[in-house]
Amino acid sequence: MYVVESADIPELPQPREVVPEEAAKARPHLVTDLFRLIRPSHAAKAILLVPIALVDTSLWSLTALGEIVLATVAFILASAAVYVGNDIADRHRDAHHPVKRHRPVAAGRVGIRLAYVYCAILLGLLGAIVGLTPGPYWPILAYLVINIAYSGFLKHVPLVDVGTIAVCFVLRVIQGYEVTGGRAAAWLLVTVFSISLLLLIGKRRQELKSGAAHRPALRGYSMELTNWLLQIASVLALLSGLIYLRDEGPFGPQYGQTAMLLSTPFALFALFRYLQIQLIDDDGGDPVRILLRDRVMVANSVLWAATLGVTLLLAHHLVPL
Repeated sequence: MYVVESADIPELPQPREVVPEEAAKARPHLVTDLFRLIRPSHAAKAILLVPIALVDTSLWSLTALGEIVLATVAFILASAAVYVGNDIADRHRDAHHPVKRHRPVAAGRVGIRLAYVYCAILLGLLGAIVGLTPGPYWPILAYLVINIAYSGFLKHVPLVDVGTIAVCFVLRVIQGYEVTGGRAAAWLLVTVFSISLLLLIGKRRQELKSGAAHRPALRGYSMELTNWLLQIASVLALLSGLIYLRDEGPFGPQYGQTAMLLSTPFALFALFRYLQIQLIDDDGGDPVRILLRDRVMVANSVLWAATLGVTLLLAHHLVPL
């Protein structure tokens, strides 16, 4: 069979050969997408929560510090693997979201097979830390199990979805105490849980404005309901945090009440600012960005931390009040 070329028939476009220079330029984009896939900014969750155990001065030692660092890295790896797995499972639903549709897997820039391999590598690194490092790591294992259940069905159940994620924040704090041999205060865990709920409910409130197609659980929420839930979570976070500082914090019986009194204006202002961002500025879809990049929130947090730091120094190195 012979093919006769004709000047009247245009040639079909031939596949363009990719030159090595173009392939080299494509690689940095893939590396960037893989980096974005693990949500690097969200590593702050582990960096801020796991080392809370070191607030208890009785746990301070070089060994404890090293174990905290390893536990933090382990939780970062666990979270990264969960993010990759969620993006694989939710790629079709994320395509309907105005922001999430730009994620590497949903946008098709990272293939499914590569994403699975990437997730396996992250879990392998996590397994190496857990297997080679002495110490209990059950909170991380519980975190992975809960997230498997969350990805499977819990994320579709209204109210249960935010409660499940809030528990995962609490597990980060517990992991820090587990590796240092301490005991997490009950009111501290309640505080972390209620603050997590507050931020998550605010996130759901913002998601309602983009429609419920990308998250079926949003059908169980409304703007009025989220407004009420924000109030309840705010009150619980404020009261539990102040009670922790007074009764179970590292300040001792003499300085606990002082720490509570000094913290009250900072805690109230932080809540007021967050509610202002939610209700007036109409923002709050990304809690990590608000906590780390909002200048007012950051300034308040720095002043608050400095105040408590001075109080802690006085409590352990000067005579009681």
